[in-house]
Amino acid sequence: MYSFKNFLDILTTPDNVPILLLIAMIVAYTWISFHKAFDNDKRLAQGRPVWEGEPHNQEKVHTWPHLLNIEFIVSIIAMAGLTLWSTFLNAPLEDPANNSVTPNPSKAPWYFLGLQEMLVYFDPWIAGVVLPGIIVVGLIAIPYIDTNPKGNGYYSWRDRRFAIGVFLFGWFLWMALIIEGTILRGPGWNFFMPGEYWDVHKQVALVNINFSELLNIDPKTFWLARELPAIIILGLYFTITPFLVAKFNKKFYEDLGLVRYGVTIMLLLLLVGLPVKMILRLTINLKYILVTPWFNI
Repeated sequence: MYSFKNFLDILTTPDNVPILLLIAMIVAYTWISFHKAFDNDKRLAQGRPVWEGEPHNQEKVHTWPHLLNIEFIVSIIAMAGLTLWSTFLNAPLEDPANNSVTPNPSKAPWYFLGLQEMLVYFDPWIAGVVLPGIIVVGLIAIPYIDTNPKGNGYYSWRDRRFAIGVFLFGWFLWMALIIEGTILRGPGWNFFMPGEYWDVHKQVALVNINFSELLNIDPKTFWLARELPAIIILGLYFTITPFLVAKFNKKFYEDLGLVRYGVTIMLLLLLVGLPVKMILRLTINLKYILVTPWFNI
């Protein structure tokens, strides 16, 4: 049963209100940033200084009273907003913990829902340890990978296409995981369409299969022979793809150098692999691409 009221009830749950605010802020700040970036690109094309480089923007002013006055006003507005929020929206407090009762659905706080949603597509050690670790390593590596001096200190799209594009892809992917876990996952962590009633008795006949089963390989076959096609495909993905990118985009390879290019392309391949695995799971119920006695991917 589909109903706009069901959809509205989910969106306006006190736990989910921050996500609505987050989406609104993402849209607003992304629009502002790109508006300024395109304006600066137009200025540079005309031989004019960027907006941040205009004389009136280069003047220095004292922190007091110029900055502190603004911060004081903003803090009052924020306190008033939180007061109204707490007045009209009840805190999402539940009953005291009971080890004999498990909530259904049992969801993590919204800021951890991305990790919980990844558990659907990967083993816990990958979704909970490896992928978050790679995200942290990637964020740490950014200043050492991206040494392009252009676009620093001012908004620009033309000079920072690659950096901005990759960041937005990863950011929107993470937001998509949070939104999916919030709005589209109901009781039993089943998938519900927007507005669909969250029936706790919903039964979904899904048969998850591995890649080797798609190829009609006998599951009793020795694991190395059974998983050889998957090993070859993954090997080609992580070896041929970097070679092809370097071949058809030599400037990108030359600008980064061998080491920085290798780190960058590996992080990109892992980033792209996440939505690919999600799509395969949601479309053909593919559980694992590679199954070994020690780990599964």
